[in-house]
Amino acid sequence: MKHKKLFIQGINSSGKPFRPSDWAERLCGVMASFRPPGDHADPRFTFSPYARPVQIAQIKCVVIDTRLHDIDPRALDFVLNFAKDNDLAIEEACEFEPKSQTHT
Repeated sequence: MKHKKLFIQGINSSGKPFRPSDWAERLCGVMASFRPPGDHADPRFTFSPYARPVQIAQIKCVVIDTRLHDIDPRALDFVLNFAKDNDLAIEEACEFEPKSQTHT
């Protein structure tokens, strides 16, 4: 599986914001214990690097790193099904190749 980042947007197909307003933090709190090997941060105080709440253009979102699948495929299924069950948009992040810098 090629790894990518997905954005779960806190807005439904009719354009209404998803409620409760802290849904992104709650979802990321549930996913906090899913961490890469060697990451010993306390999940009671930090979010997982695989599921982070963000705000984009005043819309609450959750960024999901699909490497979550490598730790537990059910965890990735859980967040994706959460989005589908609640009619939330899922968008794939675009990636940019760094420009090669030439000096004159």
